[in-house]
Amino acid sequence: MTSVSWDPKLISKYNINGPRYTSYPTALALSQDFDCKQIFQTIQQSTVELSLYLHIPFCHKLCYYCGCNKVITRHQHKADTYLDALAEEMALYAPLLSDKRITQLHLGGGTPTFLTEVQLSRLMALLHKYFTINSDAEISIEIDPRSCSDEKLRHLRTLGFNRVSFGVQDLDEKVQIAINRVQDTDLIRHQVALSRTLGFTSINLDLIYGLPFQHPASFAQTVDEIIRLNPDRISLFSYAHLPERFAAQHKIDNASLPDATLKLELMQLAINCFVAAGYQFIGMDHFARPDDALAKAQQAGKLQRNFQGYTTAGQDALIGLGVSSISQVSGVLWQNAKDLPAYYQAINTNQLPVERGFSLNSDDKLRAALISQLICHFELDVEQFNQKWRINSFWQYFAEALARLQPFMEDGLVEVYAERIKVTESGRLWVRSICACFDAYLTQGQQRYSKVV
Repeated sequence: MTSVSWDPKLISKYNINGPRYTSYPTALALSQDFDCKQIFQTIQQSTVELSLYLHIPFCHKLCYYCGCNKVITRHQHKADTYLDALAEEMALYAPLLSDKRITQLHLGGGTPTFLTEVQLSRLMALLHKYFTINSDAEISIEIDPRSCSDEKLRHLRTLGFNRVSFGVQDLDEKVQIAINRVQDTDLIRHQVALSRTLGFTSINLDLIYGLPFQHPASFAQTVDEIIRLNPDRISLFSYAHLPERFAAQHKIDNASLPDATLKLELMQLAINCFVAAGYQFIGMDHFARPDDALAKAQQAGKLQRNFQGYTTAGQDALIGLGVSSISQVSGVLWQNAKDLPAYYQAINTNQLPVERGFSLNSDDKLRAALISQLICHFELDVEQFNQKWRINSFWQYFAEALARLQPFMEDGLVEVYAERIKVTESGRLWVRSICACFDAYLTQGQQRYSKVV
């Protein structure tokens, strides 16, 4: 992909509310009417290699834009209590995973670097105690630069972390003040440089477009600085303003937010600059250097997508630990309790803290595979898909989807043939909307999703 341009007519036509498709069905399909016994059988019959995700909910300070599951506190001892519970949850999973290997491990949040060096050491010791982690496993962590000293960054490296992701969001001070996340650019420069010196194999920087007071001139300066920092990967997320769901967003003045046209101009600016700087546009919200593992996976047709976004593994082999975390293994989804009291209560009764779940049926599985293929690789071989999923007639099976695709075809966003589907370069920007044509659940709670760009 070389560059992008916007047709204003398409903005109002296709910028609908829709999922990010980190799973299919999405988490909205999960139900409390779920038998946890399925989890034990599913894991036992799963692939040998699995990924682990740990959710650390604590943050020292509230960022107004954030929609993550979080607990704002200055009390460090709360993390010790949480680690106690995580240890118990690991112990419950350990017998099921005794013959499995962990190839990817990711700490997210919240703010994982809320943990002290001692607490981080304890957490990693627990993980090695209960699970078999490959010596070449990808071990990554999300970092708030404000809560990560040089000593902590060095300590993370000694603990085996080899990938880091820094939350930058925007470098403009006016924007930072508006979202209550003020961080010095020199600090970010220093930590990126130190990470490279320490030998982290992949450095990611997170940006958000659509934040209050963002405009093309200032955002261009942020983008230019990010390019100068030369990270291996860049995540460019769309800000979803949903104050009815996330109370902290009420602190953001609606009048300060860029309108839909300006927001898309910010996205266009960033995509064009990153692609011109040599980054591979993975799709939707990710960019990677061509020699990065994520880019190589896409080039080889092996890119996947799970609850962390684009990934090299773990699409249907992910175990989530901690409050609110979601697992997906062999067509079964389940989510832990979303608040700490309920999570602790389950752990104290020696039960998995699972609140709801969902088992994919045969139709769900083939739609999940189709959507994953389109969102990761933007092309689908119909005949291969027919053979793999034993469909007699692809377009007869997906007749409703074909009707929904007609406007996209007419606008040059997707090409549909008897033997293949191809999302065009312009269509890549609307891939969420295109995938939605194959979604059998979308009308159920659609307004709970954010705009697709």
